[in-house]
Amino acid sequence: MSIEEELKILLAEIKTCTFCEDHLPMGARPVLAAQSSAKILIVGQAPGIRVHKSGIPWNDPSGNRLRKWMDIDSDIFYDDSKIAIVPMGFCYPGTGDRGDLPPRKECATLWHEKVLKLLPNVELTLVIGMYAQKYFLGKSRKKTLTETVMNYDSYLPKYLPIVHPSPRNYGWHKKNPWFEAEVVPILKERVSKLL
Repeated sequence: MSIEEELKILLAEIKTCTFCEDHLPMGARPVLAAQSSAKILIVGQAPGIRVHKSGIPWNDPSGNRLRKWMDIDSDIFYDDSKIAIVPMGFCYPGTGDRGDLPPRKECATLWHEKVLKLLPNVELTLVIGMYAQKYFLGKSRKKTLTETVMNYDSYLPKYLPIVHPSPRNYGWHKKNPWFEAEVVPILKERVSKLL
């Protein structure tokens, strides 16, 4: 069996997962996309409510901003033969006092290693936000998300840690203009080279 066939079977299994459904306010609807040929892997937190409803990853204002940062259109972004999208949590976790709840930990425990093993061509992983950075960067992660992103060049060429493109992070971007000036051009350049 080819890696691509293995991955198709695994993704079909994941998309029927209901392991933590009792903890999900809108039920289970795993959202991810990948083919074994993908050279870029996007790892965010978990789908928001709009993505949960549509079943399309990053189909919201955060996704619009991420595509702008990457300097690509929707056709390229959603071509899973080029870009794999595997969030830390596959289902919408619900909302708390300060926005969406953290991704549930079950997905990473049950599925991530299996999926990542079937993505042998990934050359760049965008680790978006604290949860992805903690999982992928481990002890090399800095004390804060800002410090980690600021030291992005120490993780290249394999990883590029970035802040979440959510409109809720407007304040962070206002305080950290270096991100758009310094990190976004690097992101665009790396994406352009790989695609």
